[in-house]
Amino acid sequence: MPTVLVVDDTASIRFLIRTNLELAGFEVTEAVDGVDGLEQLRAAAQAGTLPDAVTIDVMMPRQGGVATVAAIRSDPLLRDLALVMLTTQNHPADVQRGLQAGVDAYVTKPFDPDELVQTVRTAIESRAD
Repeated sequence: MPTVLVVDDTASIRFLIRTNLELAGFEVTEAVDGVDGLEQLRAAAQAGTLPDAVTIDVMMPRQGGVATVAAIRSDPLLRDLALVMLTTQNHPADVQRGLQAGVDAYVTKPFDPDELVQTVRTAIESRAD
């Protein structure tokens, strides 16, 4: 069963993402912001239990999504994770920042549940190659 860490500061959004991914057969854990997400990922790397993918919001307290993605991509233990930016920020400049930071895909909210699931699956498959 593929695993996904959902990083978003809004509990209702985390619940919505979790529900859709779990219905599609994913195991899901949650983090409330970029700092929490990085702490969980580093602990998982130490334990040998990294998720297959991470969904990350852009606008979060303590550490936003673009900085979190950059930190993941610069960490040798984490850099190969599939990363999907999932955000309301849909301006072309926002998308470009996310892609430059290293996300594999960029999905805007509100999202289509089927599109989200397929995007996460595709990101995981592309990283497995």
